[in-house]
Amino acid sequence: MTTSLAPSEVPSPSAEPAVDTGEWVEPAAQAVAEAVVRDARDFGVYARTGGWAFALKVARSVRPGGQAAEGTDKVSAKAFAELAGCSPERVMRYYKAWDMAADDGLVPQFEALEPGAEVELPEADVWLSYYSSRNSATSVRGHAISAAAEAEGIKPTKALEVAENPTALRAAILADPGTAEAARGALLDRMKEDPALQTEMARAIARTGDLKKAVAQEAKAADRIEYVRQIAEGGRIKTPAGQTVPAPPELRAEAERHLSLIDELDDSEEAGEWAGEAYETVRTMVAKAVEENPELRVQERRTKFYNSLQKATKVFEELTLDEVLEEDVVEEDMLQRLEALQAAIGACISALRKATTPGAAEATGTAGATETADEG
Repeated sequence: MTTSLAPSEVPSPSAEPAVDTGEWVEPAAQAVAEAVVRDARDFGVYARTGGWAFALKVARSVRPGGQAAEGTDKVSAKAFAELAGCSPERVMRYYKAWDMAADDGLVPQFEALEPGAEVELPEADVWLSYYSSRNSATSVRGHAISAAAEAEGIKPTKALEVAENPTALRAAILADPGTAEAARGALLDRMKEDPALQTEMARAIARTGDLKKAVAQEAKAADRIEYVRQIAEGGRIKTPAGQTVPAPPELRAEAERHLSLIDELDDSEEAGEWAGEAYETVRTMVAKAVEENPELRVQERRTKFYNSLQKATKVFEELTLDEVLEEDVVEEDMLQRLEALQAAIGACISALRKATTPGAAEATGTAGATETADEG
């Protein structure tokens, strides 16, 4: 029995057999299953509009709170969630996002939508400005985090995600220098307006030996830089005795040179060594400037002596003699030290009197000779 083929079924003499090259060949549209086409189209809608595609489903199917069920096919958020197999809270987050966008005029109001309605949706990037997938976004803390994120120019959802996972934040800080630097800057900015955090940080540093030492070193370097800066920018020097006088031009120029070198350092470079060199150089020049100015040198020594005298007087005044006498703790060594101190003070007073009274020495000698003659 011979089977005849229809003309359309007769192979063309010039047709070549298909060769499998192993490369992907996009199938014709009519060969794709309807379910795949539907999924692809849904994906395309989501790719273009993001969460708006799902928010529309909520907006056109869920009736606004307080609206009666009669006269509409819309259902409550709870009923919609049960049909969707999710929580009412999740449905309401989409609902609230649509509501805020409607207030801004980006999408229609709920009352203008019916189940199955199609409308033009905003771009996907706009969605994150209205939607938050986290309950914390509605709290006072969440609002504060969202506001701070917007001020920094980032999406609130990112900041909320970090805030809700401190362990992940800690891991990122420990592992990544860039994250640690960002955290350091944020803490410093926050401490400017948070005295409680300042206290906590200071306490934590004081209780950690290495950190306490590092802070002390940095504070010392900062003080030295400030000393040089005051000379360079203020044009005045503070002498070792505490006097403040105009800086000589060459001293100020040297301070400016060192300060410019320090200011040019990168944040990653240690300023301690540079600060030490600048401080010692300027300090030596200050001491030299004092010695080369007779008037200043005299005033410097007078101020230094008077400062030492004040300290000694304060220490002596703080001696609690009443307690010593009451408890009977006096020892011979104490008396010897006080007698030696008395002799030193007497010699000091005598020397100062001779220095301040030109005729005192001659008067003392004459009085001594008179006494000797009387005794004879």
